[in-house]
Amino acid sequence: MRPPKGQHGFVPWKLSGLRTGGAARGANALRDAHDARTVLTTEALQRTPLHTLHVELGARLVPFAGYEMPVQYPSGILAEHRHTRAAAGLFDVSHMGQARLHGTNAASALETLVPMDLRGLAFGRQRYAFFTNDAGGILDDLMVTNRGDFLYLVVNAARKAADFELLKNLDFEILADRALLALQGPTAAEAIARLSPRLASMPFMSSDSAKVGDFVCQVSRSGYTGEDGFEISVAAADAEPLARLLLAQPGVAPVGLGARDSLRLEAGLCLYGHDIDETTTPVEAGLEWAIQKVRRRGGAHEGKFPGAALILDQLERGASRRRVGIRPEGRAPIREGETLHDSTGRAVGRLTSGGFGATLDAPLAMGYVETEFAAPGTPLSATVRGKPRACRVSALPFVPHRYHRGKPK
Repeated sequence: MRPPKGQHGFVPWKLSGLRTGGAARGANALRDAHDARTVLTTEALQRTPLHTLHVELGARLVPFAGYEMPVQYPSGILAEHRHTRAAAGLFDVSHMGQARLHGTNAASALETLVPMDLRGLAFGRQRYAFFTNDAGGILDDLMVTNRGDFLYLVVNAARKAADFELLKNLDFEILADRALLALQGPTAAEAIARLSPRLASMPFMSSDSAKVGDFVCQVSRSGYTGEDGFEISVAAADAEPLARLLLAQPGVAPVGLGARDSLRLEAGLCLYGHDIDETTTPVEAGLEWAIQKVRRRGGAHEGKFPGAALILDQLERGASRRRVGIRPEGRAPIREGETLHDSTGRAVGRLTSGGFGATLDAPLAMGYVETEFAAPGTPLSATVRGKPRACRVSALPFVPHRYHRGKPK
């Protein structure tokens, strides 16, 4: 392992995500969820390079994954959510881990930890991936980009320490001196085109190095909202002036983690530690699309990743449970952890995410059910405060993705 360029200060506490909703308060209600075994103080929390800007903008700051992060700004979660769907939202995601994996065999080495085809990943292209364990469970999900001389990785904030431990025997470098911004929404391309015109023509899941304004950045066309958008890695020292420049563009507004969570729920995207974890397999989670044919049975690079036997078997035979969308009746959200029942009252599943979908103006949830109950439209019920609540299985995503599809260069 290469020494980090700065003080990475791992915080190995496991923190859960943010949940929004409430019939009366819409998406403005927030539960600051974290591991009950860990007492966090403001002094114990790390801050991103945009902390001063968050305070200036009036953000409500909460503990998240060991960082003091903006959950919302004065406009509120509901307004931020809708603004991102209508225009462009700027998110600070600098708490996430960034790293480079070096060496001529970097792709094949990483393939021993993930079931993705990385040797076939073209230069300038990005791929969704996940680390697996010997039981076929998911240790974390991440993004991998081929930058030619190295693979660029972005991992979840709460799993940084564990993920970097998995990589310790490889030639990797922690990018502790980088910040990460996400510009998301239907007008994101217009905003970035004013500052770096060629980036607006990038296709989804591509990456390029470019100047955004006067700042040298690594930019990918990707995100976690279901909208078109860009994720921008920049030197920590340049993060605040770059953020100010982006916020000065017409239609761009700051958005916190509360709306980021409700946006990803509408988009049917998994949150690690909730919808996927060490006990869920990729097939159960409906993520088999991410495993390329070359890594499956009969492929040129079949298996040879943790949990391969079980995962490859499930790819062929299916799994006993599946992740599904859930549409509750009424206005109030149904929260994570609630049990799902069939018409006889038998428990057939469990919710893993729940909240209020501001775009649909309705409560939404995701969870796992026995495979025979996974068809869209299947009636189920959940027990909320001791009373049954009717709901139905829904196809995912709840809101159609609007990624910019195009031909790579």
